[in-house]
Amino acid sequence: MGKCNVCLHQLKTVIPFGKMPISNRFVTDPDANEYVYHLSLGWCPKCLMAQLESCVDPAMMFNDSYAYFSSTSSAMEDHFREMAKEISEFVSDRIDPFIVELGCNDGIMLKHIAALGLSHLGIEPSANVAAIARDRGVKVLGEFFGAESALEIQKIHGQADLICGANVMCHMEDINSVFEGVNVLLKPDGVFFFQDPYLLDILKKTSFDQIYDEHVYYFSGLAVSQLAGRHGFELVGMVPKEVHGGSMRYYLKKGVNHQDPEDVTFHLSQEKAFNLHDFEGYVSFRENVDRICVNLKQTLMEIKDGGNRIAAYGATSKSTTLLIYSRIGPELIDYVSDTTPTKIGKYTPGTHIPVKSHSHFLRDNPPYTLLLAWNHEREILEKERTYRKGGGKFITFFPKVAVI
Repeated sequence: MGKCNVCLHQLKTVIPFGKMPISNRFVTDPDANEYVYHLSLGWCPKCLMAQLESCVDPAMMFNDSYAYFSSTSSAMEDHFREMAKEISEFVSDRIDPFIVELGCNDGIMLKHIAALGLSHLGIEPSANVAAIARDRGVKVLGEFFGAESALEIQKIHGQADLICGANVMCHMEDINSVFEGVNVLLKPDGVFFFQDPYLLDILKKTSFDQIYDEHVYYFSGLAVSQLAGRHGFELVGMVPKEVHGGSMRYYLKKGVNHQDPEDVTFHLSQEKAFNLHDFEGYVSFRENVDRICVNLKQTLMEIKDGGNRIAAYGATSKSTTLLIYSRIGPELIDYVSDTTPTKIGKYTPGTHIPVKSHSHFLRDNPPYTLLLAWNHEREILEKERTYRKGGGKFITFFPKVAVI
C-alpha cells in the first residue's frame, strides 16, 4: 500500500492489477523487453481521493512520441468546439481576456480560441502533439505545469481569466503543485474548470480499463471539494459529460461561501448514497471486474472454438489494462484496427497483438470485432453501419459482456 499523493495518508487497496507495461507505448518488436510497473488502485480514507498506488515517471508517458491525438475522433472535435464556444461566451464581457488550457494536446480546442483572436496559451509537454497544435495557430508552452511554471507564465502574460483542462488533471501526479500554480495564475474573479472520467460512472459500469498509468486520479465531487478547499478554492459547479465513457466537469472559484450550487449538492448526495465516502463503496468493484474478465474471455474462446476470426477496434491506452488483466492476447484477437498512423504496424503493449489500419479492417470484414474503444460506441456503430449490415458483430463488455 502506498501513501496518498494529496495528503500523505495511508491508502487502502481497492484492486491490484499486477505488472503492466506503459499503456500507450506500442512496440515495433514483439520480442523486446518492455518496462513494467505494478498497477494498483487505492483509495484515501482521509481526503477521499481514488488514485494509483504507484506512478510511472511522467516523462516516460508524455514525450515526443506520445500516441494519443484528440482530433482523430469526430465526436471529440464536436465536443471541444462546443467547449471553445462556452469559453468564448464566458469571457465575452472581459477586456483582453487571457485563456490557459492545461494539456492542450493537438490544439483540438484552442484552435477555435485562436481563430477568434483571443489571447491564449496551451500547456503541452508532449512535443509531437504540441507541434501539431502550433501548426494550427495555437500558442503552446512545451512543459509540465506546476507552481514554478505558473510564476513564469504570469510574469510574461499576466493572470488568466479562465484556466481549463480536459482529460488532463487526472494525469498530474503532483496535483498539489498544479493547484498552487492555478492559484498563482488565475485572476481573483477567474474560473478554473476541468473534466475527467468520473469515479461514480467507473464503479457503476465497472469500466476498469479507465485505470492505467496515465490516469493517476479518479475524481469524485467529494474528493475534488476537499482538494479545492486545501488550496483556497471552492467547488461551485458539476456538469456531467458523455465523453470518455462518462466524465464530470468541475467548476472552481477562489475563496469560499459562494452561492450554494444545486448541481453540486445533488451530485455529492448521489456519491454519498453510493458510499464513495467510505471504503464499503469500493469492496464489490474487484468482484465485478473479475466477473467481466472471466465472461469476456469465455465469450471470445467460444467464438474462436466455433472457427470464427475476431478482430478488435481501437488501439487505446485503456485496452492495455483490459487485455492483460483478462489474459487476452493474439491467440484470441487476430489484430486491432486503428486510424492513428503512429500505431499502425506496431504491436499492443504487453499482449503484442498486431495493429492494422482501418482500411485493412474493411477489406478483411471479420465476423466479430471486440470494441476496445467502447467510449466512442455511438460514433463507431454509426460509422460502421455497412460492416454491421453485412453481418459483422461487435462485442462490448461494460457493464456486461454482449454481442451486438
